[in-house]
Amino acid sequence: MKFISESFLEGDPKGELTETTPLLEWDVLNSMNSALLLNYLREELRVDVPLASINAANFRTVAAISLLVSGLTADSVEGV
Repeated sequence: MKFISESFLEGDPKGELTETTPLLEWDVLNSMNSALLLNYLREELRVDVPLASINAANFRTVAAISLLVSGLTADSVEGV
């Protein structure tokens, strides 16, 4: 949430971002912001999101993104 807030919402001064904020409907995640978010996930969290997982359902809300990252993290740990 902090990355999205600081990067795309100018720090979210009104505190509008929640785990269920509709990121796509509110145009928080457009093509450029999505690319920046994917880069953040890869560089900072060490999570590579497969192309097949880049879809509206997985990036609809912060909660959906968190669930996706948790699942990918669990998959990488199981594969070790």
